[in-house]
Amino acid sequence: MELSLISWNVNGIRAAEKKGFVDWLAASNADIIAVQETKARPEQLSPALLTPAGYTAHWCCAEKPGYSGVATYSRLEPVEVKTGLADARFDHEGRTLITDYGDFVLFNIYFPNGGRGPEWVAHKIAFYRRFLEVAGEYMAQGRHVVVTGDVNTAYAEMDLARPKENAKTSGFLSHEREALGEFFTAGLVDTFRHVRPDEVKYSWWDMKSGARARNIGWRIDYFFVSPALRDAIVDADIHPDILGSDHCPISLKLKW
Repeated sequence: MELSLISWNVNGIRAAEKKGFVDWLAASNADIIAVQETKARPEQLSPALLTPAGYTAHWCCAEKPGYSGVATYSRLEPVEVKTGLADARFDHEGRTLITDYGDFVLFNIYFPNGGRGPEWVAHKIAFYRRFLEVAGEYMAQGRHVVVTGDVNTAYAEMDLARPKENAKTSGFLSHEREALGEFFTAGLVDTFRHVRPDEVKYSWWDMKSGARARNIGWRIDYFFVSPALRDAIVDADIHPDILGSDHCPISLKLKW
């Protein structure tokens, strides 16, 4: 099986549409495109976003209007689609889509941002751990698992341009990084770092400060795979040349 996947936090899918998202999606030629922070419900979207040629689309929306949300476009037809993590603490936020394709299970997740204060950092870490429980259940069954999305944490100093200045900033707090480290303890593989152990690339920039033009960024968007897929990783990359959001797309190619 060969699989081409792309993930992108679009920071509002209706805004992204105005910036060429539909044309980009058609040209991507990916088997699966996972998007996060859609900020819209399906009934608010154009036919071009709802039913792009060659893809089926599945949506998970927040109860709060204009907030959060994820969508998965796929050339493959899933055998099962689930929303949420079966946890009332998180599922009203519209952060999780789980699509089961038989040969593998894909988690498309917009993980919480801890920037609004300590209670949100705690919420974020609790979300991480609940996600690991659910993903762990699939891996314990011997299933191939692929996880993607905006994790909202840079793990290592090389994953952001100014680590010392951000040591006390949510997204690079020591306990957030330790919680992300639990992903690796559970066996999940950071595909970009697996393929490119020494390469510095970022996937998010603060647009208010013009950080993208100066490439003062953070790598907070990830593709992870379960241990059995480690040897199936063909390539993983980040694409900062693609504009339209404060994030850029990331990609993964698998063959097994």
